[in-house]
Amino acid sequence: MILQIYLCAFFAGIFLANAIPHFVQGISGNKFPTPFAKPPGLGLSSAPVNVVWGLFNAIIGTILFIYSHISAETTLPWVVFFAGVALISVPMSIRFAKKHKE
Repeated sequence: MILQIYLCAFFAGIFLANAIPHFVQGISGNKFPTPFAKPPGLGLSSAPVNVVWGLFNAIIGTILFIYSHISAETTLPWVVFFAGVALISVPMSIRFAKKHKE
């Protein structure tokens, strides 16, 4: 049971961090890579696709965050949550920096 809580915290971090760039780029009217682009993850998807993808990630991340029982009194679930955020954020920053060079 405790492992499930930490897994939920970790993946909540991943999903919530992934939601931000897609939603922001989408509501800004910008094309941005998604798994639905051609080629997947490399091509650019339309702004509406990015909004929907960002919202999907936000919903899943929120559900996982709630299930992980993260609270102000707990430390380790927060550490695991931010490990998930870092694990996806750093590689995404490197990958998406290349989209402007292609």
